[in-house]
Amino acid sequence: MEQGGAREEVRPRHGASAGVPASSVRVPEQARGEHTHGEHPHEAPRVQVRRHSVRGQILEALRAALVDGELVPGQVYSAPALGARFGVSATPVREAMQQLATEGAVEVVPNRGFRVAERGPRELAELAEVRALIEVPVMLRLARTVPPARWCALRPLADATVAAAAVGDRASYAEADRAFHGAVLALAGNSSLVAVADDLHRRSQWPLVDNPVTRRADLLADASEHTALLDALIAQDVAVVQSLVREHFAGADG
Repeated sequence: MEQGGAREEVRPRHGASAGVPASSVRVPEQARGEHTHGEHPHEAPRVQVRRHSVRGQILEALRAALVDGELVPGQVYSAPALGARFGVSATPVREAMQQLATEGAVEVVPNRGFRVAERGPRELAELAEVRALIEVPVMLRLARTVPPARWCALRPLADATVAAAAVGDRASYAEADRAFHGAVLALAGNSSLVAVADDLHRRSQWPLVDNPVTRRADLLADASEHTALLDALIAQDVAVVQSLVREHFAGADG
């Protein structure tokens, strides 16, 4: 690490290419707060980060690890240990974890680190209910007013969810899923609405204690609902749109 605003950089492991996105980083078991002895702090993960964006990259890497089930509900993780694995100081990891704490994904454990929140089906159902109260009326209004050409422009976003689901890439699917929903809601022209809905959507993607990893089949089902919804919006079939969005939120994850 260099001083004076210079970049903070991690060298890739032997055989790995530089510049791999932080979201591809895997959080090893040794980074957990209760298993930090015998670590090798100089063993760098396959990621390159620059000082001006290190916190953001670490935050995205941790979010991806949550969605992938690598950060296990109920487990405590140490910021210094995670920092050593990412090849950065504990400070950006701690800052990223604090952000995750405000989002409800982790909780602070004094003098130990951060415990991944243990959530059950009831909390997920409550999030789905609130999201439906916000998003369903907006989507129905947009279905009646937005011309087909504008819906057609969202086709690549729907296709991205299908592509991520097809290969079982949970982290990429989570990002593509929120991007699609965000683009739909953005057509309402209300940035506050989009921000609130995105926060609720992200919270709904955190793992459950009894089911930390979303199955590939569930991802494919959710992605197909995006495609069907977009087809109905293009066709301006409000009745089908209403049926699909209610079913989509009843499924909880998408």
